Amino acid sequence: MSDVKLHGSGGYIVAEITQEQTKKADLGVGKLFLAPLGKLEEQQMKKHYCKICEEEFSNPPKIQLEENNREEVADNLVLVERGQYTCQKCNGVIGEYRVFEKQEESGEIGQAKAQEKS
Repeated sequence: MSDVKLHGSGGYIVAEITQEQTKKADLGVGKLFLAPLGKLEEQQMKKHYCKICEEEFSNPPKIQLEENNREEVADNLVLVERGQYTCQKCNGVIGEYRVFEKQEESGEIGQAKAQEKS
C-alpha cells in the first residue's frame, strides 16, 4: 500500500491504496482518479485539497451519503450506494463515488447450454 493523490472534480484526496486500487484509478492520462474506486474507508484517507478553499487540509474529507433505494442500472447490476467526499471546511464536493453490486452471482453466467430439440 502507498499514499497517492486521487483526483476528483473539486480537488483531490491523498489516500493509502492497494496496487489493485491503483490500477483501477489509473485511466491512462497520467493521473489517478477517485471515481473508479467506489467508496474509500475513512482510515485510508490522509488529507484533502479543496478547489473552493484553495487549501490542503491534513485530515480526510467528510463522506456524505445520498438517499438511495437500490437502483437497477443494467441487467444484473444494482447501484447500492451513492455519495460524495466533501471539504471539512466549506462542504464543497471534492469527488463522488458509487458502489455497485451484481444482483445474482450465478454459476451459469457465461456457460453455454445445449438447446433442447423439439
